[in-house]
Amino acid sequence: MAGNRQLTQEEIDAVFQNLQSQKGAIEPAKKAIPFDFRRPDRIAKSQLRAIHLLHDNFARNLVSSLSAYLRSYLIVNLVSVEQLSYAEFLECLPAPTCIVSLGLRPYDGNAVLELNSALVFPILEMLLGGTGKTTAPIQREITEIEQNLLDGLFRLILRDLKESWKGVTVIDFSIESMETEPQFLQILAPSEAVVAIAIEIRIGDIVGMMNIAMPSIIIKMMRQKFDQQWSVRKTQSTEVEQMRILDLIFPAKLFVEAQLDGPTLRMRDLLRLEEGDVLSFDYPVDRPVDCRVNGKLKFHGFVQSTGQKLAFFVDHPQYKPLPSRSAAESA
Repeated sequence: MAGNRQLTQEEIDAVFQNLQSQKGAIEPAKKAIPFDFRRPDRIAKSQLRAIHLLHDNFARNLVSSLSAYLRSYLIVNLVSVEQLSYAEFLECLPAPTCIVSLGLRPYDGNAVLELNSALVFPILEMLLGGTGKTTAPIQREITEIEQNLLDGLFRLILRDLKESWKGVTVIDFSIESMETEPQFLQILAPSEAVVAIAIEIRIGDIVGMMNIAMPSIIIKMMRQKFDQQWSVRKTQSTEVEQMRILDLIFPAKLFVEAQLDGPTLRMRDLLRLEEGDVLSFDYPVDRPVDCRVNGKLKFHGFVQSTGQKLAFFVDHPQYKPLPSRSAAESA
């Protein structure tokens, strides 16, 4: 019978080939994704946020340092912190500009710090005694003499940068070379990932950018130190941080009142008061007066006379004072 016919080996192979072709049409094989081993993995977003906080503190410190160094009022703002390739970072920089290679001892590698020409030439004029107000932007390369004049400025910036990084790790930033064209500073591979920090500096009507690029592979090596620094921040606050909070809240205004807590009085009795009536408060003279700040009891003390005015003498505080400072004592 035809139903009992045995299949030949060729027919069996044909059936298996047909099944494999159908399976391949339904579930195509996954293609391999190429991986570039020259470019390290991207660092975590949490670490980028920590770097953002770190350089936000750097921008605040730089305001005070540059204001004293240039004897002028200025504003420094952190614009962005992002990760991109070194080639993309260089493409974002203007030309000509002032760009320096930074050593990162004890780590192997180099970082980049760039200062726009829109800031360099006004700063040079201020360092030489001018006002820094230029009529038109100057587009030229800086000379060797001007590079020497900027050496003190860069050292001031690197000092504050080192101080800001000290909370995570100690990095000795040092100037190794200076260029005017970004493409000439090939200290990293074009495809190597860097963390780019963009900072805006405003001096009067002059606005320019300062850009910093650090190799992602070096920052990735510090991941454990970032985690340790972040955990310490969440568990305790240092005296320096408390002072920084005080600096922020000192200008705030509070409503302060010293009051005598006596008996209550009905409205009709108050309206019936006439000249010569005596109102008893039943408040002993030696009992301290309550002083309230924004409605909350903060001090006990006594009302005293200072010339033609009345004053409140604080005899006992109701809270534990924060660390003392000269500004608080003068207030």
